[in-house]
Amino acid sequence: MKKQDILESLKYMRGLEKGRKFEQSVDLAINFKGIDFKKAENRIEVDVKMPHLTGKDSSVKAVVFLKDKNFAQQLKDKVSRIVMDDEIPNLKKKDVDNFMAEYNIFLAEGPALVSVGKYLGQQLAPKGRMPKLIPQSVQSVEQAMKTATTFTKITNKKGKFMPVIHVTVGKEKTPDESIAENIMAVYSGIIDVIPSKEAAIKSVYVKTTMGKPIKVGEKYDTKAQLDAAPKAGKEAGAVK
Repeated sequence: MKKQDILESLKYMRGLEKGRKFEQSVDLAINFKGIDFKKAENRIEVDVKMPHLTGKDSSVKAVVFLKDKNFAQQLKDKVSRIVMDDEIPNLKKKDVDNFMAEYNIFLAEGPALVSVGKYLGQQLAPKGRMPKLIPQSVQSVEQAMKTATTFTKITNKKGKFMPVIHVTVGKEKTPDESIAENIMAVYSGIIDVIPSKEAAIKSVYVKTTMGKPIKVGEKYDTKAQLDAAPKAGKEAGAVK
C-alpha cells in the first residue's frame, strides 16, 4: 500500500463530507482473505505504535521507573505510576503485561533503566515498550509525556471473529499527512503478524464516523465511482 494512495483517498473522503455538529473520527478498515479467523491461533492482536495521536483516547498514562527517592517524590502527582528500582526484580510477567495494557508511556532514569533492561527487557523490548531515558527533572518528564508516541491495541479476538480490523486513525482536524502516517503504521504492524503478509489483504477503506467508506487505491474521479461508494460499506463493515 502506497502512502500517496492513502492521501488521495483521504482527499476524496473529505470532498464527500457534509458539515456535522461534532468533530468526526477518521477510521480505517482492513479486510482479509485466506485466513480462518475461527481458529484462535489465526486471530490478530498487536500493539501498534502510531506516530500521531488519534484523538480517540488522548489521555497520557505514564509509568516511570526510578531509583532516586527525592525525584520520585517530585513526580508523585505528575505521573500515573512510579516503580522504584528495588521493586523491579520482583515484578512478575503478569505485572508487566498489566503495565503494557494500562499505560501508554514508559519512562526511566538511568540507573533504573539498567534494571528494567536486565529484568524486564525480554518482555518489553519485543513490544517496543522499553522506557525512554529521562534526566532527573520534572520538566523533562512533562515534556516526554507531552510529545510521547502512544500505542493502540489492534485485535479481532473479540466478537464474531470477522475477517476485518477496525481502528481509529485520527480526527477530522488531523492533517491528512498525519492520518496517512498512522495508517501506514497500522498496516505495517498488521503485515508483520500475519503469515501471508500482503497477500492476505483483500482491501483497505477509510471513512469518517458518519461518512461513506472509501477504498484506498481506487481512483474516485467519476460520477459512477461516487455513486458506488455507499456499496463499499457492505465490505468495509461498520467502522467503530
